[in-house]
Amino acid sequence: MTVASPCIDICQFDRKKDMCTGCLRTTEEIRLWRKMTDHKRRTILSDRRRREAKLLQHAAKRADRS
Repeated sequence: MTVASPCIDICQFDRKKDMCTGCLRTTEEIRLWRKMTDHKRRTILSDRRRREAKLLQHAAKRADRS
């Protein structure tokens, strides 16, 4: 069974981090998802918590500057 896309149809990009805030993948990962091996897909999915923390930290820094 292949690893399903984590897309949740909330396609909003943090341009500075080059990451979708919905599925937490980079534009390159989204573009290449269908061609990736399941191992690579699982690696990306297992990194979601770190990516989410990175985006939240970036958003907090932007809010502090406002």
